[in-house]
Amino acid sequence: MKRSLMGRKVIVLLLIPALSLIFVFLILPGVWVLRIGMTNETLTGAKARNPDFVGFENYAKVLSDTFFYNALRITLLFVLGSAIIGQAGLGLSLALLTYRKRRLKSFVQSVVILAWIIPEVVVAYLWIAFLDKDYGTLNMLLSAIGLRKINWFYEHPLLTIIVFNVWRGTAYSMLLFSAALETIPPSYLETAEVIGASSWRKFKDVILPNIRSYILTDLILITLWTFNVFTPYLLTGGGPSFRTELLSIYIYRTAFRYFKLGYGASIATIALLINFALAMFYLSLSRRKRT
Repeated sequence: MKRSLMGRKVIVLLLIPALSLIFVFLILPGVWVLRIGMTNETLTGAKARNPDFVGFENYAKVLSDTFFYNALRITLLFVLGSAIIGQAGLGLSLALLTYRKRRLKSFVQSVVILAWIIPEVVVAYLWIAFLDKDYGTLNMLLSAIGLRKINWFYEHPLLTIIVFNVWRGTAYSMLLFSAALETIPPSYLETAEVIGASSWRKFKDVILPNIRSYILTDLILITLWTFNVFTPYLLTGGGPSFRTELLSIYIYRTAFRYFKLGYGASIATIALLINFALAMFYLSLSRRKRT
C-alpha cells in the first residue's frame, strides 16, 4: 500500500512541470483571450485603456458576419485540399512508393524535409518568384512551349496556396507513414505475394489495417496545423478580394489592422472551439476503430 502511494506521489511530481507549462502557455492565454473577447477593447484610442464589458455581444456579431463565414468556408476548403487530400494523400503515396527502397527513400525524404525546414519567409518569396505573372519560372516555361502565361495569384489563388502548403508540409506525413510501414511484419506481405494478391488487395487487406491508427494521428495533427496556418498570408495577404483569407488571416486583419482587439479575440475563441470539435471528431473515429 505504501509503495503504491509513493508511486502515485512520484507520478504527480513528474507531471507537475508538464502541467505547469500547459497552464502557463495554454490555459492562461485561453482564459485571457476569452476575457478580451467579452470587451470592446481596441489597440488604440480610449477603449485601449478603458474597455467596456460587452458580454457575448462580440460573439453574436461574429455569427452574423459574412466575412467570418467567408473565411471559415475558405479555411475548410484549404484544410480539405491541403491537409486531408494533399499532405496525407501525397505523404502516404510517397511512403508506399519508397517502401523497401532505401536509396530512393533517402533521396525523397531529403527533398521533402528540405522543403519543410526552410524558413517560411524564404519559402514564400521563392514561390512568389516561381509563380510571378511576368517573370516567374513557371510562366517562363509555359511561354517557352507556346502556352499563355497565367496570373496564378489572381486566377487560381486558393489552388495556389493549397499546392504551396502541400509542397511545404508533406514531409511530416511521409515520415510518419514510412515509420508506420516499417512496423508491419514482412511475413504479412510475403504471404500476400505467395497467394498472388494484387497491389490493391495488399494495400487494402494488409497495409491499411496495420497503419490505420497512424493515419488518424496524422489527420488530427495536420488538420489542426493547417486550420491555424498563417504562412499563406506571405503569398497573397488574404487577397485578391478576400479569396484566400483564411480564418487566421481574418483574425489578424480584425485585431491588428483594424485594431478591434476584443472582436478579434472573440473570433479566435470561436476558432479554438472549432479546433476542439475537429479534434473530438477524429478521436471519436479512433475509438470506433478500436471497438
